[in-house]
Amino acid sequence: MPTPASVLERFPKLDPDFVRARLARPESKPRVIIDTDTANEIDDQFAVAWSLLSEERMALEGVTAEPFSFAHHQEGLIRSTEILERGGPANEEEERFMGGLGGWAARLVEQGISARDIAFVGTEEGERLSYEEILRVFERCGVDSAGRVFHGSPRYLGSVGEPVDSPAARFIIERALADDRPLYILAMGAVTNIASALLIEPRIIERIVVVWTSAFPSYSPFCNRPSLNLVQDPPASRLMFDCGVPLVYLPGYHVGAQLKISLPEMERFVRGRGDIGDYLHHLYANNPLHEMFAIAGTETKTWVIWDIVTVAWLFDAGYVSTFLTTSPLLDDDLYWQHPNGRHPILEAFDLNRDAIFEDFYRTLERAP
Repeated sequence: MPTPASVLERFPKLDPDFVRARLARPESKPRVIIDTDTANEIDDQFAVAWSLLSEERMALEGVTAEPFSFAHHQEGLIRSTEILERGGPANEEEERFMGGLGGWAARLVEQGISARDIAFVGTEEGERLSYEEILRVFERCGVDSAGRVFHGSPRYLGSVGEPVDSPAARFIIERALADDRPLYILAMGAVTNIASALLIEPRIIERIVVVWTSAFPSYSPFCNRPSLNLVQDPPASRLMFDCGVPLVYLPGYHVGAQLKISLPEMERFVRGRGDIGDYLHHLYANNPLHEMFAIAGTETKTWVIWDIVTVAWLFDAGYVSTFLTTSPLLDDDLYWQHPNGRHPILEAFDLNRDAIFEDFYRTLERAP
């Protein structure tokens, strides 16, 4: 359901001109927090490493760990494999149901893997693993992590009006209120920490800019359920679009999805570039989601490094193409709606894939 008016009334109402000014290009060396589910897969590590090795381009004040879990897929995945094992969909309802998980289920059935045997971590473990992975990336980059990495929420919001207090939420609030300059929060997963910070201290809406990658373009007719970053915590996701916070929305599908990299590129431009280059290559060659999603023949397949789009937008106006639009509303079924009277957001519609990776490769050249 939409964010209740009783919750939205807590937030200062920002003038549209103020929001548009906040959504203009960042000033030189902007203040940044990265909010990341780093252990979810392998793309966050690229984004965090690019940032840590580019501190002449941003003032990175800290990195916060997000919760994550794929467990919401388990019930549907089991049903999908059962449908396939008895010969396929028997009616239109089953046909529609299979749309979201059909490919994954088909690979499991083909390889003789039971969906019931797939181990899904819970949100608390996901947050812990992400925290540990952030520390690992700092170490591999040769950067001291002391006082710069913070535990996040162990769970999603229970409801949109109930924040989950955590060191991450408190750190976001403290840094937002510490300086009049805008604080850019590069959000690379579920936005539970950011939503909680906003609910605990609504005044920070005037100090922060949320740069979030997830889901489909706001003009897309598709259901946003396939987006992990959005679907894990729908109340938090809705709050990003409803509360009026300055939002740079970077759709994953059709935009971030262009950021594919291949094994030959990893071997030519990443491996051997310091400890972090070797580590990123190791992650790519041993991607845990290949096993979870039953993906075979991985040597010939690319992988999307989704989350670097947030860093790319921050670094160069030529890397990510954007337009000003009005914030959509996320309905109960996770489709976009477009009521009148909504506030401005900045949304991406395209990117320069080659320029982004070339910048990333140049940055890796100076890795210790």
